[in-house]
Amino acid sequence: MATEQNTPDAPPVWARDDAFPEAPQGCGWVDAKGKTHPCDSLEKLTETIRTDRDGSVNLVWTPEKPRMILPEELPGTGDALRAARERWTRDDLEDAKHKLRWFGMACVGFAAWAFYQGLVSAGNPAVGFPERLKFAARTVLSSGESGLALLIFLIFAFIPWYQARKRRREVGAWDDARIAAAVPAMRFETWLEWQKAPMTKILLALMTAVGVAQLLCHVRTSGWGSLMAVFHNWDGIAAAGLVKEHYLQGEWWRLFTAPFLHGNVVHFLMNASALIYLGRRLEVFARWPHLPMVFLFAACAGGEASARCVATPSVGASGGLMGWLGFLLVFETLHKSLVPLSARRRLAAGVLMTALIGLVGYRYIDNAAHAGGLLAGMLYAVIVFPKSSSTVRPNSTMTDRIAGGACLIVLVASAFLAASRIIGG
Repeated sequence: MATEQNTPDAPPVWARDDAFPEAPQGCGWVDAKGKTHPCDSLEKLTETIRTDRDGSVNLVWTPEKPRMILPEELPGTGDALRAARERWTRDDLEDAKHKLRWFGMACVGFAAWAFYQGLVSAGNPAVGFPERLKFAARTVLSSGESGLALLIFLIFAFIPWYQARKRRREVGAWDDARIAAAVPAMRFETWLEWQKAPMTKILLALMTAVGVAQLLCHVRTSGWGSLMAVFHNWDGIAAAGLVKEHYLQGEWWRLFTAPFLHGNVVHFLMNASALIYLGRRLEVFARWPHLPMVFLFAACAGGEASARCVATPSVGASGGLMGWLGFLLVFETLHKSLVPLSARRRLAAGVLMTALIGLVGYRYIDNAAHAGGLLAGMLYAVIVFPKSSSTVRPNSTMTDRIAGGACLIVLVASAFLAASRIIGG
């Protein structure tokens, strides 16, 4: 893989000629799992790109290039790329419309049921119809089921539909110039996916282990027959979650165990996907010691903010993950040469999307923990990393590695304590 040289005109590591693996003989392509697929000719490779139905063609190689490159960097494939992406965006939009309809119908159904219940329970039959309508409307607005349905509609239907619609519009103007302009961001994301991130995998393993402990606790108390209920509410929150009255009365350890617990499987999967992407990006560019340090600092800051502002119990890695997001926003702004502008904008879009989801789902989402974690991560980046125009990633010092190792030990101990409290409780 690429080596980094600190020269004034050196491109960042993901943009260098040796960023991707050496090319085998002949022509071929590599899928997202790293498996190579040789082709008989350049024409066969171009046709593979044209008929690619699900983005399987990750990298390609030809005899003219010593290294693998993106399909977008292969000369003469503009028509094939446009045909493939026209099909992708069309299928993606149709699927998004299908989800929009079904989730929308479910959301309207919950709201209609709440409205009907409001009309029925409006009280004295002598109350005028306008007043009954107002009471029914207030019932819809205060309904927990309607609010949760709206939140699910937003996350799993509206936002994917909006993104699919946006991509569909963009592909219509996807000429050779736009393909060339998109290469830096695509090259950055593809290179990032190829990078190893062992510390990120360790934190994911810790979070998964505690999730398994929550499942085992549920099975022990309720039996295998009620396992489907775990999709609604996981066990263990009282044992190791951030139960505010217990924490404020001296059970300080809950600040460290709560980030490894989750309320349900959807909560876990959403945090796991964010952990994988943000963790790899932080670990690759800022180096591994800052991964546990930022997570621990932001999770504690988010937990403390939640304890002071939210009365209900809190669980989840969101405080630490928002800390990673805030850290990356500031770090990559201070090191603009490391990451393409479009990639930084996606992080900012992630913050806005999180704020929108938090606004809609304020009954179920701990916005105080999100805000506290985000600000803590941003503050960490401002204090620890000075501004730089270098295209070389900063190296970790011995002090960084010692502090990062100590924070990792704290996180491992916290996950072990959370699992033992859940199973033992």
